Amino acid sequence: MEAWQILSETLLLLTAAMVLGTIAERFRQSAIIGYLLAGAIVGPNVLGWVGNQRSVEMTAELGAAMLLFTIGLEFSWRDLRRMGQTVFVGGTLQITLTTLACYCLLKISGASHSTALVMGIMLSLSSTAIVLRVLTDSATLETPYGRSSMGILLFQDAAILPLTILVGALAQGTSPAGMAIHLLRTIVVMLIMLAGFYLVINRLAPRLLNLRLWATNREFPIILATVLAIGSAYVSHRIGISPAIGAFVAGLMLAESPFAVQIRADVAPLKTILVTIFFGSIGMLSDPMWAVHHWPIVAVGVVCVVILKSTIVWVVLRMLGTTMGIGLASGLCLANVGEFSFVLAGLAMGRLISQDELAMVVSVTVISLMLSPYLVKLAPSAAGAMERLHAKLTRRSVSAWGLETIPAHGKPPIIVVGFGPAGQWVAQTLMAQHGEEIVIVDQNPRGASTAERYGLKCLVGDATKPEVMRQAGILRANIVVITLPDPNASQQVINLCRSLSPHARVLVRARYHAFRWELQMAGADVVVDEEEEVGHALAAHVRQALASGNA
Repeated sequence: MEAWQILSETLLLLTAAMVLGTIAERFRQSAIIGYLLAGAIVGPNVLGWVGNQRSVEMTAELGAAMLLFTIGLEFSWRDLRRMGQTVFVGGTLQITLTTLACYCLLKISGASHSTALVMGIMLSLSSTAIVLRVLTDSATLETPYGRSSMGILLFQDAAILPLTILVGALAQGTSPAGMAIHLLRTIVVMLIMLAGFYLVINRLAPRLLNLRLWATNREFPIILATVLAIGSAYVSHRIGISPAIGAFVAGLMLAESPFAVQIRADVAPLKTILVTIFFGSIGMLSDPMWAVHHWPIVAVGVVCVVILKSTIVWVVLRMLGTTMGIGLASGLCLANVGEFSFVLAGLAMGRLISQDELAMVVSVTVISLMLSPYLVKLAPSAAGAMERLHAKLTRRSVSAWGLETIPAHGKPPIIVVGFGPAGQWVAQTLMAQHGEEIVIVDQNPRGASTAERYGLKCLVGDATKPEVMRQAGILRANIVVITLPDPNASQQVINLCRSLSPHARVLVRARYHAFRWELQMAGADVVVDEEEEVGHALAAHVRQALASGNA
């Protein structure tokens, strides 16, 4: 009978999560907000429909492990290396400075040493799921501030492993010496696990997947994927370390295997269910009435988190050489508290943080997550305002920011705005015959470094500013190629080109078909629709395959 009670309560939680998640999406919020609210409403602090909280928490622990397993599957060491110091230096400084700042504020407010440290670590993390979702939906993921934000978020995801070990040791009241022994033991156990995972992933799994029976029956690979995902968490639990750590390590190992993509797809439905229960169970820990009764301190906490985190990210990125605007935009993207903070909260609950402190963290987290989509969308305009203010206060011209003047003689320049992969392909194609005429305009200093390696002239600046485009030679240019992924920025550059050089032909990239007509209306002569081009290419390959098959 108890098993049916657990099942009914889990169904109630999932149903409420589905309804409130749909409502959250309807109001352009993340569905995660709906899951958290669902747990809060049906949980013991409001309606009390779900009373067996322990059973839900056990499922939630498995959900957290699945979340970290899939993060490990999607983790790319190649992407980390490509982003360079933004990831490693910027990520380390962001987590360290945010943790220290929160620690100091919480100590002043009367928290204990361990509590202040753990809550500081929790508040230092931001939401990869929500920020990635909003950046992708707004087509700004490949902008300079989008790349900087994702670089720091990737580092935060990687840091979950040591942070989980640290918080777990603190929760057990371990001394510094004991913590070192615990860390060493965990490392040894993880090395043994890695060896076991290596044998399974590189010896057993490929042979099973290559069997003719497994190739024709999709059920067996799905079962294998589930066994690997849940089994890694179970083995970790049995040997005395966090299930989330074991699952993350298993995901990392699988990420380097050729069948990682298929396993990710196979475990996706199971992950969706368990992660939904995870967020719902965290919502059950919250107390909406507590937040209402303590709204002044909750409001102060939210304001402090948004200002503190955005300022620290801005300072860190400025130290790494980014512009004022990119630093501010990235700071606004990361000015929230992420879902992985709840994983740490589960470890610290009852030993390091009290019920009231947990209610405070959960309230601040939920509200910051609700504000996050609006802060991310505000980022571009805030960045532009910051750049204009900085130029006005310092009374510097654009040339004082390290821009070189393009000679006003010789052949008309071919201006390429943006030097990401698309801009680099354009430059490579034209270099043989027009290398001397190409001028790159890119706001990212790394883009300038790449252009210099190509032997091309490059200006580090914002192409939406008339001074930058004048120095690039827009008054003499016959062709301007805009490869920016952000449609709003592209429209601004098109308008500027039309006002400064009406005779120039403007060729622009449309990342998504929905923006094609907007770019044409803005004045582009040629719009290359990526989705249409991909469709043409795929259709050509289909015709070729059909022709070869008929032959």
